[in-house]
Amino acid sequence: MNKEGATGESKPYTYHRANFAETVDKNRAKSRRARLVVITCVVGLIVLIAGSVVLGVLLGQSKLRASGGAKNSTSGASSGPPSADTSVPDDASNFKADSRLHKAFYGMAYTPSGALPDYGCTSTLDHVVQDIQLLSQLTSRIRLYAADCDQSALVLEAIKRTKVDMQVYLGNFVVATDDSAYTRQKATIKAAIEKYGTKNIAGVTVGNEFMLNYVLDNNLKTPDDPGAAAGATLLKSKISDTRQMLSDMNLDKTIPVGTSDAGSYFNTEVLKSVDYALSNVHPWFANQTVQNGASWTRNFFDETNVQPAALLSNKPKMYIAETGWPTKSLDAGNANNGGSDASEANLQVFLNTFVCKANTDGVPYFFFEFLDEEWKEKKYGGVEGFWGLFDKNYNLKKLTLPTCISDAS
Repeated sequence: MNKEGATGESKPYTYHRANFAETVDKNRAKSRRARLVVITCVVGLIVLIAGSVVLGVLLGQSKLRASGGAKNSTSGASSGPPSADTSVPDDASNFKADSRLHKAFYGMAYTPSGALPDYGCTSTLDHVVQDIQLLSQLTSRIRLYAADCDQSALVLEAIKRTKVDMQVYLGNFVVATDDSAYTRQKATIKAAIEKYGTKNIAGVTVGNEFMLNYVLDNNLKTPDDPGAAAGATLLKSKISDTRQMLSDMNLDKTIPVGTSDAGSYFNTEVLKSVDYALSNVHPWFANQTVQNGASWTRNFFDETNVQPAALLSNKPKMYIAETGWPTKSLDAGNANNGGSDASEANLQVFLNTFVCKANTDGVPYFFFEFLDEEWKEKKYGGVEGFWGLFDKNYNLKKLTLPTCISDAS
């Protein structure tokens, strides 16, 4: 999520998908493709280890955090490693609340630290339990992006042990050039549902920025271009297949199925096939000032996502999948978006102007994000790794969190 390729000028908000694509999505396309790169990179590794079950087990056992914890599989269905982690008590519900935290957020975007195949799948149950204990003091709702590294099971196991009120939108990251990525994650999602039931599952999100990547990779202009039809058809087939999986489990009436994409990259036919859609709307990448960020976010989301979706026969529910403000840049060139600085002070401004107003007006959103993502800091630089309320060491930044309470929480 850096400014490389940006136009360099601040443009006023207008309801036009192409304009937003120029000012927002192209600014962040390279780095936001990180999730695409993460999954595709693991394919070769999976092929190499597939022939030896013993070797696969040994590799999985060797890739643990120094602090110990759960062992995670990078392929196939989860065999239940989170429950085998004896370093975390069965009952982890007796934790001390942090008086600085408030259940002010409708939802939070979340990826367990280390839940990345090409980083060795180092997520551990003890760390996910710690995350869920903190997240439960901020919200009652989180969204995941993918299902590799057993993160669905890890999160559901952590919720079970902490006994908190938390709903999870599970995620399956679809890769246009790698059908096995979808199939692999589908298996782990199914296994997690079979083990933990549906009590804490709010939905299954199929695809994250799939159409954004497809449009840019194929040099198209909009997600509804004729040339994007093949991509939309592929994504729809995965959505349909997920519905079939849930139907076979007698859960198709229980668990909604959705998709997630950049705010201006929803294909109309894809939207017609889902129950809900998650939209990334970032004022930072639209070169907005932080003072204008909250109102711009609300206006864009309503006019570009909510109103068009309401005209469709299925009327998918629209959510803001990501919105927030970065607090730091590793280099001076990305420290300002042309409107305002990346800083903790400006994140405070965005928190003050967005959160409580969105709660009052009933705008469903997932704040981006809970914790700084160190892997992005190392791999992509710029502001990429610095969107968290907490830094990578779990220190709350110099922020005063909103004290309003989300009714939806």
